[in-house]
Amino acid sequence: MKLTLKVWRQKNGNAKGSLETHQVEADEHMSFLEMMDVLNQQLVENKKEPVAFEHDCREGICGSCNMVINGRPHGPMQGTTTCQLHMRHFKDGDTIVVEPWRAKAFPVIKDLVVDRSSFDRIIQSGGYVSVNTGQAPDGNSIPVEKDLSLMAMDAATCIGCGACVAACPNGSAMLFTAAKVSHLGLLPQGQVEHKKRTQSMVAQMDKEGFGMCSNVGACEVECPKEISIENIARMNRSYIGSVLSTEK
Repeated sequence: MKLTLKVWRQKNGNAKGSLETHQVEADEHMSFLEMMDVLNQQLVENKKEPVAFEHDCREGICGSCNMVINGRPHGPMQGTTTCQLHMRHFKDGDTIVVEPWRAKAFPVIKDLVVDRSSFDRIIQSGGYVSVNTGQAPDGNSIPVEKDLSLMAMDAATCIGCGACVAACPNGSAMLFTAAKVSHLGLLPQGQVEHKKRTQSMVAQMDKEGFGMCSNVGACEVECPKEISIENIARMNRSYIGSVLSTEK
């Protein structure tokens, strides 16, 4: 299949970027990243600089393959990362526009690579359990309601890719932060630090320059792990409750 690619090229964070057009031949069984490899091989053979893009596991686990494809984070398939997107979902002769995440808190480093270290700093602000519990207890010694454990594990599937931020008109990181707050706060081990954790992570999220939640719901739609926006409502309730209890 013959494709026309319009790929964002930007030398560095201070340079002005633009879309660069290329013609590529791809097999329908290729993944999107394999198709990008074909493009880069073509560029190298023509003594041109290859397109910089992130990837690691190529198994939909690490979340680093962040690309906006034809206006949608990770492309047209729901519940799918870029590395899991296959070329059979496109047609011969298609024009595909490939851009980086667009958000103030995700500055472009080069081409399709953005700096997502703001997510790391949100996690560092409280996305962990630090209570000293001594030796690890037996897994069955702490009773956890099934419904709570299921909700916690659903939230824990967040891979921190940033698709929620790229999809949000305000560049909000509420779904990411809420998923991290929920998956720890719903379990007994995370309850002790829950109030402090919620306040710290929300404060860091605001400090990083992410926008406020706009209730559009695009974050849930574009999330490759289909994490529910119910987590945002849960975090808001926790945050308000923790602030009110602190004020007392």
